[in-house]
Amino acid sequence: MHLSPEPDATPDPAAPDDPAARLAAVLAELTPWPEDGSRADGPVAVDATDRLLLDEAAPLLAGAGPDDVVVLGDRFGALTLGALTLGPARVRTFTDATTAEAALDHHLAADVMDLVRGGRRVDIVGADLYTEASQLLAGARLVLLQLPPSLAELTEIAEAIARHAADDVTVLAGGRVKHMTRSMNEGLAASFTDVRASLARQKSRVLIARGVRPEAREAAPSFPARAVLRDAELLTAAAAAGGPAPEGVAVVAHGGTFAGPALDLGTRFLLTTAAKWPDAERVHDALDLGSGTGLLAAVLALRYPDARVIGTDRSAAAVASTRATAEANGVGERVAVLRDDAGEGLEPQSVDLILLNPPFHDRAAVRTDAAHRMFAAAGRALRQGGELWCVFNTALHYKQALTRSVGPTVHIEQNPKFTVTRSRRR
Repeated sequence: MHLSPEPDATPDPAAPDDPAARLAAVLAELTPWPEDGSRADGPVAVDATDRLLLDEAAPLLAGAGPDDVVVLGDRFGALTLGALTLGPARVRTFTDATTAEAALDHHLAADVMDLVRGGRRVDIVGADLYTEASQLLAGARLVLLQLPPSLAELTEIAEAIARHAADDVTVLAGGRVKHMTRSMNEGLAASFTDVRASLARQKSRVLIARGVRPEAREAAPSFPARAVLRDAELLTAAAAAGGPAPEGVAVVAHGGTFAGPALDLGTRFLLTTAAKWPDAERVHDALDLGSGTGLLAAVLALRYPDARVIGTDRSAAAVASTRATAEANGVGERVAVLRDDAGEGLEPQSVDLILLNPPFHDRAAVRTDAAHRMFAAAGRALRQGGELWCVFNTALHYKQALTRSVGPTVHIEQNPKFTVTRSRRR
């Protein structure tokens, strides 16, 4: 991936000369694309953490060279474009969600880039943390990071920085105070000798890490984590018709994937219904929608050995995990893995069976927007008579939404915590 805005060496006469004033103008132009920021309960393009990180980084950015700065976890482009505005001619960047990449792409094509450039040629280079870590981080002297929600993801990122960045790298990791824990300090301290916290401002704080530990530079990475699972529900579901159950199903999990190298409770409950899934004769193409670690994609490939299987997720960590899990189970050649937001890019009427365990949390808050978009994608992707098998928290009452988006929906199994439904494409 290479994101390079169109170079323009013509100064914008309306652009402020002062970098701080130009930064304020840049941030004021950003939107939480694809939204315009007008929704009262919607996302904001630039939050207090973005602003605090850029303020903390400003002295370092002013003298930064073209290969010094890396931005990780940018949400809508504020950190990447802000860093470019304040100093270096080139920034390397990576964000886990494909939606965040799309937002940055949108701003690269917008008029705001005239303010960012300030008459200079600037460049943005994107690279995947999970497949191109050395390209992304090699020699970096400043890393700006929006703190991820999980300690495992932060640990994987910190280890990669320690392994590839310059010895004198400074890591500025910002987050909302209510989401920060002492474990985050400890996770950074495993890779860096000096970790401290900034003063809080507008309920945000920055963790500052310096001094790469020599042992961290040489240590084997903790992620992706690997395990072989032997849960009865998993092995039974993975058995091909007329064949024996496998002795185990391997799982490979990067730090940013839900549940890690284990079988989460919702997926376990979905697997208990496998005996009622369509027969192999009816399944030519199957889909694990929102694949996470790829366990369900692997189960589909093992259970339906003649079927083509797709795993799709918006997360780069999930895509890398799904691909590795498929390979670990010997089905890598039959599992196509796509990085895609809520299945929006799937071919219409192209699959016969979809398994779905949709996300319903954004940190501590319940969010169902992604689930509803995934239901709509399933309705488009299923062939006539195809089936969506979905597991969800019983309290969410998704049956009517599934009926609207896909087709007639029935409850298959239910307990106080989870519900499994089957929806047939009209």
